[in-house]
Amino acid sequence: MFGFSKSVPSITAEEVKQALDTKADVTIVDVRTPDEYRKGHLEGSLLLPVDTVSEKAASVLKDKKETLYVYCLSGSRSIQAADILLKLGYTRVFNMTSGLLAWRAKGYSLIQ
Repeated sequence: MFGFSKSVPSITAEEVKQALDTKADVTIVDVRTPDEYRKGHLEGSLLLPVDTVSEKAASVLKDKKETLYVYCLSGSRSIQAADILLKLGYTRVFNMTSGLLAWRAKGYSLIQ
């Protein structure tokens, strides 16, 4: 419908929380704007706004085989960013379904 890959795997807020709690070897990527990020983000997440993914991913995300959990507010921008990352050759990219809306609905905390 929007020209994005239908093959972007998804991950739930619960699975992301578990990864954070267990210090799993994953990189969490926030694709919102810098202003949104400053207002609250997941602990340890890297800021890579969706409109910069194509140009900046290689300098921020060095290992194309690392596991990436990508999120935004609702899941729309993150699926776009995840699709771009897959097309750039990253192999373990997951979109957090419903983004921070799901995260907040579960009562999970954010870092400010």
